[in-house]
Amino acid sequence: MIEKTEIKLTSKDFVTDQEIRWCPGCGDYSILKQVQTVMPELGLKREEIVFISGIGCSSRFPYYMETFGMHSIHGRAAAIASGLKATRPELSVWIVTGDGDSLSIGGNHLIHLLRRNFDVNILLFNNEIYGLTKGQYSPASPLGKVTKSTPMGSVAHPFNPLALCLGADASFIARTMDRDPVHLREMLKRSHQHKGTSMLEIYQNCNVFNDGAFEVFTEKGTKKSHTLFVEQGRPLVFGENGTKGIKLDGLKPVVVNIADVSLNDLWIHDETDQTKASILIRFFNDQEDKNALPRPFGVFYTEDRFCYEDAMNAQISEAITSMGKGDLDTLIRGKNTWTV
Repeated sequence: MIEKTEIKLTSKDFVTDQEIRWCPGCGDYSILKQVQTVMPELGLKREEIVFISGIGCSSRFPYYMETFGMHSIHGRAAAIASGLKATRPELSVWIVTGDGDSLSIGGNHLIHLLRRNFDVNILLFNNEIYGLTKGQYSPASPLGKVTKSTPMGSVAHPFNPLALCLGADASFIARTMDRDPVHLREMLKRSHQHKGTSMLEIYQNCNVFNDGAFEVFTEKGTKKSHTLFVEQGRPLVFGENGTKGIKLDGLKPVVVNIADVSLNDLWIHDETDQTKASILIRFFNDQEDKNALPRPFGVFYTEDRFCYEDAMNAQISEAITSMGKGDLDTLIRGKNTWTV
């Protein structure tokens, strides 16, 4: 008898024959490459993986992944993914969206997906601009941003995307960037490992309509001074050669020199502390401000909470067991009657 051997997949097995239609130099290429690299490490078959997107540059993603997928409706990827996960809970479902797609027309669907906690993974490509429609300001564009739709500068206060998600009771919140492939791969794995809705914000450079929006966090000359990579159980340390740290003065974060304090006095990161996560997510200052706190990257918050599809299917099983076969006519008629 010949034993069947499982075929080991590689990143090339997740590459499709479709021509990639992104502008040369777009950050989406890096994200695609890292997702294709990580997929074989998840131990899943390609037919067990689904990518669902809305509308936008990032939403072309399903065409370029050799898995099941759907390029769906503007802002509605969360609703479609919820329906799929409810009926096929065994699938690994990934939602690919942008800051315009998910924070504007899709905002309502996003917050309800997060609170319901379906076991799906959200990849939010944030380039702080509308790229597909050629450069209008988005809900994440900074105040004063000059675009085709705001020629005198945006007067709209921008969303802090992860603060919004924490307010909607997301059970997993993290941030990474397109130009740090090692960290991006780590965050993709952590997102997959989480049981519940994982929200991964990815800073993604749009080199045509918003080039350099995150340059201070990605370039060698400024990255160490302006970024803070958080790790579970480790102190918040940043700067050249790790010479600076974050200390809490009550609930107020302050920057200190490591030489002046003990490491034990620094803020120790705890992914399960929602109160500290709410403070960390608010490290969102204008980086040109000399008193600006560094922008954090990594897993900010995670909690173990039941998933909607599990509770829903448990209810269905209980109803079938206790009531037997359903009677649609009885359900429709019910116990109420009206005379018209």
